Amino acid sequence: MSKRKISTEDKLYAVNLYLDGKESQCRIASMFDVSKASVQQWIRNYESMGSNAFTLKGNKKYSKELKQQAVLDYLAGRGSQDDICKKYGIRSKAKLQIWIKKYNGHEELKSSGTGGSTIMTKGRKTTFEERIEIVQYCIAHDYNYAKTAEQYQVSYQQARNYTMKYKAGGVEALRDNRGKRKSPNEMSELEKLRAEVKILRAEKEHAEMEASFLKKLEEIERRRG
Repeated sequence: MSKRKISTEDKLYAVNLYLDGKESQCRIASMFDVSKASVQQWIRNYESMGSNAFTLKGNKKYSKELKQQAVLDYLAGRGSQDDICKKYGIRSKAKLQIWIKKYNGHEELKSSGTGGSTIMTKGRKTTFEERIEIVQYCIAHDYNYAKTAEQYQVSYQQARNYTMKYKAGGVEALRDNRGKRKSPNEMSELEKLRAEVKILRAEKEHAEMEASFLKKLEEIERRRG
């Protein structure tokens, strides 16, 4: 699929083609070189928010109360994910799925843009071993940078940067090359392997958890269909 940006006008045109019964979702997806899921999301957002759905800038903010009510409505069987997204003006099913997952995991749903507990804004010096632990924890906890920052008493930016560095360059990218080094081969192959295994295990567990969760949601959707 193309990664090109679809303009507001094209999205409105596509939605109207479908709502007027002139084209199918599959045909529209092919016309604009996007996925069928993208077309479905345009339609859902338009039906919920009108043309404003395509002109909103930045991330839409959702209150704690809206998140909770949307999740409770879904779990109570008051509609499919599409129905709940339309009802509450939620811009993507992925957001709703994240909220459901947090609720089922007994995590507090907070209003968008709020962090709940105080998060350090000033970073601190960390060792290579700490950075490995931070990345492992972050991945295992669904890339929750705020929770990771609180757990390890680092800044939100550090938690995010370490994780992004690892994703881009592996464990070697987590080494701090500033200052004096005892030896260019300070980290032995065994140490490197141990660090990689730690994080890879967290990634594997995270992927399995995601797949299991999505499978359960799909089963719920099928039963309601």
